[in-house]
Amino acid sequence: MKEDDAQLAPEESPRPCGGLEDTGEGTLRLGIDASNLRRGGGITHLASLLSAMRPWEHGVDRVVVWGGEKTLKALAVAGWLQKEHDRLLDGPLAQRAYWQWRILPRLARARVDILFLPGGSGVAGFRPYVAMSQNLLPFQPREMRRYGVSWMRLKLRLLRVVQGRTFRRADGVIFLNEYARDVVSGRLGYGPGRVAVIPHGCEERFRYKPRPQRSIGEYSVQSPFRILYVSTIDQYKHPWHVCRAVALLRRRGLPITLTLVGSGYGPALGRLRKTVLEADPSGEFLDYHGTVEHEEVAAVYRTADLFVFASSCENFPIILMEAMASGLPIACSATPPMPAILGDAGVYFDAESPEEIAGALETLIARPDLRVRNAQLAYDRAQNYTWERCASETLDFIVSVGRAVRGRKQEPLAVAPAENTARSTPERCEGLS
Repeated sequence: MKEDDAQLAPEESPRPCGGLEDTGEGTLRLGIDASNLRRGGGITHLASLLSAMRPWEHGVDRVVVWGGEKTLKALAVAGWLQKEHDRLLDGPLAQRAYWQWRILPRLARARVDILFLPGGSGVAGFRPYVAMSQNLLPFQPREMRRYGVSWMRLKLRLLRVVQGRTFRRADGVIFLNEYARDVVSGRLGYGPGRVAVIPHGCEERFRYKPRPQRSIGEYSVQSPFRILYVSTIDQYKHPWHVCRAVALLRRRGLPITLTLVGSGYGPALGRLRKTVLEADPSGEFLDYHGTVEHEEVAAVYRTADLFVFASSCENFPIILMEAMASGLPIACSATPPMPAILGDAGVYFDAESPEEIAGALETLIARPDLRVRNAQLAYDRAQNYTWERCASETLDFIVSVGRAVRGRKQEPLAVAPAENTARSTPERCEGLS
């Protein structure tokens, strides 16, 4: 058997361009392309989504996930879930791109009726599919310019091309909030025909009721008021501005410390370390902790008295949601979509102004009554975001798209002419992770 055909079920023959062949019971077979989910939030999202799924309640009798070894190991075991591995998906970008664009269409035609693309990058030669938009950065030029002339900026430009083509061709697109939907649709100059807004959920282990709040006078340099910022260290996260804000409040005599937790993008991490040395050369109140395993992050939130979130580019800020669920008072960037998620449970600031950040932090530090109020409001708002709701709404949408196409098309969908396919080859790459 050829390597490319290794995963084709021998009793099933490929259908011309996609699924939606009636199985006799009106059920659908769902395929998930996880080939470009390699680390972090993408894997966490898929694992949480599948753990909460009840596909039989939505007319889905099989879910097939194609992915790399690490991704598949993170997924739960279920009778309705089939995990399919190909060694090419553990390799470099070129191998994964080849698999996604040349091998996956044949596998999907043989095994499923509709594809779900949580990574946002599509395949050629298979319809119908539903794509998900999880990365807003490629669609915000101002944020991309923060990377200057760099491989990262080129990577984001390529990703915008690839995901733009995927969204335009999709039978359905899932966005995580209205703001992301409007930004992406505006950049692409189109309005997707079938769109759903479905926010992520929050894992139960992060839920922790708000704690009593003390006056700042009860803290000291030896027992300080602890501010926490959990985030990747990146150009649009502005941790250096948060450090300078905390240094400003220390000079005003407030007994506070700042702990930053998260992995780092090289140039941004270098800038942060330089700022820490300049603002706190003796290492008294600024601490970059580095990476913490995802399983341990919930415990980190519980060590803090206040959370700060200073990002200027987010699709759905799951870290902000985790802090809300952890019962913390929050000082937050005023950049959308943060205010829509946190609502009136936050004190907001311009993420690029250390003075405004300091002002927001000082407002919360000085008022324990406001901390109590905001922490409870944030905690209550977080209860609306569950993976059970997310999984149910996601399946509902995918199934509705599949059945709409089934009802509309009696014949297989046409494949694009060969010459058009050849011309688009340079843009055919996956999520560039």
